[in-house]
Amino acid sequence: MQHNGITPLTSPLTSAISPASERKDPLQAKVDVLNERYRHHSATSVMEAALTDPQAGKLALVSSFGAESVVLLHMAAVVDRSIPVIFVDTEMLFTETLVYQQDVAERLHLDNVQVIRASDATLSAEDPDGTLHQFDTDACCSLRKTRPLQKALRGYDGWITGRKRFQSGTRAALDFFEVEDFTGRIKVNPLAHWAPEDVRAYMEENRLPRHPLVAQGYPSIGCAPCTSPVAEGEDPRSGRWRGQDKDECGIHFVDGKMVRTGEKT
Repeated sequence: MQHNGITPLTSPLTSAISPASERKDPLQAKVDVLNERYRHHSATSVMEAALTDPQAGKLALVSSFGAESVVLLHMAAVVDRSIPVIFVDTEMLFTETLVYQQDVAERLHLDNVQVIRASDATLSAEDPDGTLHQFDTDACCSLRKTRPLQKALRGYDGWITGRKRFQSGTRAALDFFEVEDFTGRIKVNPLAHWAPEDVRAYMEENRLPRHPLVAQGYPSIGCAPCTSPVAEGEDPRSGRWRGQDKDECGIHFVDGKMVRTGEKT
């Protein structure tokens, strides 16, 4: 085929390689293989695959120990109680969350829970009086959660999350496995296809403890200053950063925004 009078040069080698295969990132190719392999599997099977399939690599489970976190933690504990569980203590969490974290870890016999925080020096430099959340929630989330987590995830090939498609429009097309842009890691979402009733049924069937704030009208639980109760009929996440154009804390998007600009330290 000619383009503007110029005939492109070809060889047996270049003609045998499709443009798509030339462009595909190796990490994306691995994710595509995993999604195809486990496309029709259950959440528990995907969790087991994440922890046992060599293709998935070395993974950690990141948990907020929030309203629905115990489901994912229980699934992981059934497969491997020694899985690294990373819990980010922003030092602005509800007391109920801190107590619940210890209770769940003990009940499920999770013996590798890693509690991480921003350093005292960083907090003193960027939020000396603890009021950053009052005028810049994105910066506060980055300081207290996103950056400490990214640092903790160094050395891992990926991490397991409890995200689900029903939680927000930005998660509507979530797959079991996905590439985390700019970090060289994958994310695994075993509960991606679950509905709210699936979560409730699993908790009831396995007699798992509920976060105490759920009964007080908190279906989604983050830091105390930025989380409010949700009225009947409201979106479950409407109590997070109420009144702001924000619905992610930042660990899945940089600084809480849908702009991925790489890892921060």
